[in-house]
Amino acid sequence: MNQAALHQLISSRFKEKNTKVLFNLRLATNLGLIQQLFFSIYPEEKHHGAFQELMNLFPKLFALRSDELKNQDLQRLEEGNWYQSEKMVGMQLYVEHFHKDLKGLKEKIPYLKRLGINFLHLMPITTRPNGENDGGYAVNSYHKIDPKYGTDKEFLELASEFRKQQMFLMLDFVVNHTSNEFPWAKKAKKGEKKYQGYYYIFEDDSIPKEFEKSLPEVFPETSPGNFTHIPEMDRWVMTVFNDYQWDLNYTNPEVFLEMLTNLVKLANMGVDMVRFDALAFLWKKIGTDSQNLPEAHDLIALFRMCLQVVAPGTIFLAEAIVAPTEIVKYFGEGQKRANECEVAYNASLMALLWNSIATKKTVLLYKSLSNVPAKPKDCTWINYIRCHDDIGLGYENSFIEEIGWNPQQHRKFLLDYYCQRLNWSPSKGLLFMYNPKTGDGRITGSAASLLGLEKGLIEKNKSLVNEAVAKINMLHGIILAFGGIPMIYAGDEIGILNDYSFLEDDATKGDSRWANRPKQDWELISKLENKDLPQSKIFHTLQRLIAIRKENIVFADNDNLSLCHTGNDHVLVFERTSTSENGLLVISNFDENPQVIEAGWILKLGYFTMGNPKDLISEQKISLKSGLLELKPYQILWLKKS
Repeated sequence: MNQAALHQLISSRFKEKNTKVLFNLRLATNLGLIQQLFFSIYPEEKHHGAFQELMNLFPKLFALRSDELKNQDLQRLEEGNWYQSEKMVGMQLYVEHFHKDLKGLKEKIPYLKRLGINFLHLMPITTRPNGENDGGYAVNSYHKIDPKYGTDKEFLELASEFRKQQMFLMLDFVVNHTSNEFPWAKKAKKGEKKYQGYYYIFEDDSIPKEFEKSLPEVFPETSPGNFTHIPEMDRWVMTVFNDYQWDLNYTNPEVFLEMLTNLVKLANMGVDMVRFDALAFLWKKIGTDSQNLPEAHDLIALFRMCLQVVAPGTIFLAEAIVAPTEIVKYFGEGQKRANECEVAYNASLMALLWNSIATKKTVLLYKSLSNVPAKPKDCTWINYIRCHDDIGLGYENSFIEEIGWNPQQHRKFLLDYYCQRLNWSPSKGLLFMYNPKTGDGRITGSAASLLGLEKGLIEKNKSLVNEAVAKINMLHGIILAFGGIPMIYAGDEIGILNDYSFLEDDATKGDSRWANRPKQDWELISKLENKDLPQSKIFHTLQRLIAIRKENIVFADNDNLSLCHTGNDHVLVFERTSTSENGLLVISNFDENPQVIEAGWILKLGYFTMGNPKDLISEQKISLKSGLLELKPYQILWLKKS
């Protein structure tokens, strides 16, 4: 049993909901694991007194949490895994791109509810450096709202309104680094030894050179290398991402204690889910790539066990865009199983869907998903087709080779297909962080532009436009039906195209990811009642799919998904089963041509034994012809047993 389940059990046994008593019980329940994790990272003989500092910190942190949130914590413990509900549907957005500021976002809550969104990931809104700041991920503060978004008070009012509207909120916790303008960094530059110990700072470049022998480059084009010389203190600082982002040194227990305090204060702002940014990079070790190290997993589990004591109603999302076999490790393994992050990005599914669109085949998708280890039953995925970031091509080479493709040539094909290097491709994507030495690169672009809507509209090609709309709806239909929380990127619900204005701004022109961070088009949204618009067809289809999802408990994540093999490499099929209602069969055709699948195995699953099953999307009964199930180009079916 994971620790959260123990807290649920303990809370359910107490009729008198005394928050202080239950806090002490949670601390006692987690204490053994907290102590073990702490000493595995910070050996007692080297860090005498550090664990006592942590113990002294717990009651202080609990005292900071409001009574309203403490009571909400207890309510969520009684509810169980609220984040696995079929009613969860998310959206990721930049506040300033969505509607001006925090007040503007609050004004648009009715629009979000109209679509069916009840979970929002707001991109960074705290203070950051002027000019380049990695989209806000170079933080000057973990809690102070940047004035361009509004005031601290306005944010708290927004969070309160979300609670009233039964909406959930996620913010980022930039756990790996701060900006070079963060108070600790400023003090370090002034020569304060204490704060120089908060970062990886070296007097000369001898140790950095040893690190560089095995460290990969995250942004080889714009930020080569992993260290930056700081003239003010004549020292070298580890800067894995950008030269203005200083990596925190978690070998120092004071850093952990300070960051735990920052984490709790963030949760106290009304945050329901904390996105642990760049958590794969938390521990650095010479001779390794300093990613996904065991100590990083121990740190994440330690953060979670501590937050679970103070604010058990707030959960973690692992922002780990790593190999499929590595992703599940962020749920926790062994004694830490289901005791790291409750939620993780299903980056593998996202990348594999784009692969299937380009190849029109699902063989790599099946092979990859079939080899991902099972997740713990109390954890779930965030499923998405796009986010604010690029699309990486982190497929397993062995799987590509097993299906008869050359990994290097295949990745080149994908870059060519999506990044306007093939005249026949419908995609209008852009290349990101291309490394000519290795041929590696990534893809950027809005979902609509990547799927052909931009090209179709430019060429006034009605067939291409209709095909793009079908692709957009099919991919969203998959993530809405797959086990986990679906997350839509703001603008994708109305087919917004690439925004090329980033090329006119010195702060963004070198980062093509800004092409897929467009501003919300409220003028277009005002015309959505015109059902002939392609954007309207996207919106109303997604609105309907979301409503269907929320009405059917089979979509809840109860580890009830199984892949079904059809013998047709153009088709993806998976089943969602349920103990309380009939199952659901999801069938998608990734080809531009009609396809058929032999239906004998569908009959064995029981979908035609009581008559023709109903497609929840079209509300039509689906029939078989000559034992075959026919699929239109880019069609998706949600078949419900009769």
